[in-house]
Amino acid sequence: MTEKPPSKSRKKAAPQKDAPEKGAVADAAAAQPNAVPRRGWRRGVFWFKRVTQAVLGFFAVLILLYSFVPVPTNLYILSESIRLGGVEKDWVSFDDIAPDMARAAVAAEDANFCLHWGFDMAAIREAINEGSNRGASTITQQMVKNVFLWHDRNWVRKAAEALLTPVIELVWSKRRILEVYLNVAEFDEGVFGVEAAAKHHFGVSARDLSPTQAARLAAVLPDPKGRSASEPSSFVRRRTKQIISGADTILADGRAACFQE
Repeated sequence: MTEKPPSKSRKKAAPQKDAPEKGAVADAAAAQPNAVPRRGWRRGVFWFKRVTQAVLGFFAVLILLYSFVPVPTNLYILSESIRLGGVEKDWVSFDDIAPDMARAAVAAEDANFCLHWGFDMAAIREAINEGSNRGASTITQQMVKNVFLWHDRNWVRKAAEALLTPVIELVWSKRRILEVYLNVAEFDEGVFGVEAAAKHHFGVSARDLSPTQAARLAAVLPDPKGRSASEPSSFVRRRTKQIISGADTILADGRAACFQE
């Protein structure tokens, strides 16, 4: 018998991986340039949200804190203190401010203070018709600008003021709004608050201001650097008489009821 020659062992060919299709490669290559911009956009949105939340939280804390704690300073007072080498400033409670002073300030700056929620729409419409913003800013808006914001006239500040004003009206009482306003308003160059102003101009405390003295202090607003309460011009004298009359009017018709007991 003839033996069969041993059969050669056949090696199994290793399976070859399917080569990626040309279309898939092209799609992957096309997607690569967009990956980085997309990640950058998402990161930008993330940090924008975080910064916005931090800013809103900061203002929320200040609003709640200043609803009962005296306001220590603000950006404008700090800048004036640096420029002048110091300022006159002395905080007093609402009970230590003469009622005539509170009524005079409201009569001079915002006669409908007790009737609106932060924006005097009638005054705004009148200002638009006249083509100016004179008389349209309420005491609440001025207080928000003085305490929480800055004095530059731009849309960013105006927008922030518009957002914060109704929040302040919601959280604070009218009495508190007026108290803070009278304590941070400027009544002469470097003289902030009604207590410092009363001593500076008349040598008395805020609780001892007479109706005429209170009206003169209110008459220098909103131009304390161009007008003087202790050395009144003819304009300030005329304005003082108007304010005294206006203060009597809001007392008689009830528009002072929201801040006076």
